Amino acid sequence: MQELLHRIVRRQPYPLLFATVSGAHLYGFPSPDSDYDLRGVHLLPLPEIVGLEPGCLTVETSSVEEGREIDLVTHDAGKFFGLLLKKNGYVLEQLYSPLIVHATPEHEELKEIARGCITRHHSHHYFGFAETQWKLFSKEEPPRVKPLLYLYRVLLTGIHLMQTGEVEANLVRLNEEFGLPYLTELIERKRAGTERSTLEAADLLFHEREYERLRGVLQQAYEGSGLPETPSCRGALNDLLIRLRTEGLTH
Repeated sequence: MQELLHRIVRRQPYPLLFATVSGAHLYGFPSPDSDYDLRGVHLLPLPEIVGLEPGCLTVETSSVEEGREIDLVTHDAGKFFGLLLKKNGYVLEQLYSPLIVHATPEHEELKEIARGCITRHHSHHYFGFAETQWKLFSKEEPPRVKPLLYLYRVLLTGIHLMQTGEVEANLVRLNEEFGLPYLTELIERKRAGTERSTLEAADLLFHEREYERLRGVLQQAYEGSGLPETPSCRGALNDLLIRLRTEGLTH
């Protein structure tokens, strides 16, 4: 599978700063039929930035290859850097994903710089995402394991980020810290089943209480967080972007 992902990355129309795997594989609970979510940053050539005809700020492709669905989304460096400054948890998780398909020296440089983008207000991203996942889970008939796991993953990632300033999106590793006993069974059920695996007798009341409890923990973590109020890395991001536009990527 790694070779297939490398081939997909090599045929992209623009040079890539990095490409990583996101989604269920990053979160630690892929099903046998889970698709692969590739995310990354590309670099538009200067003529497509300064000319009247702009290049693609976002490239999206979806294909089925060797029986597996592959979804790829990359943003131009300028757009991605802007998202880093907007309390966007998605781009942080993509940047710091340990499942690296393609990397450059500038990828490592960006990871160092982006630590200055992390603020206590990233909690709002995780509050909103958790609310969306709870609505998806609670309205389904029958309820599925997948949105429930996404709910817990989002809440624990947000709490961990507020408490430590570190991005951790893998639910298995997160639960080594939080020790929620019911998560082990849910993760194993998702890994062994399909994307549409359901709960035969979901205890909605129990999970609703856990949702509300963990929201409260996230709120406390936000209120007590030592993370800064605003990003401190705008200048460094600007300098890196100018260098990328004028000098290109290091190979």
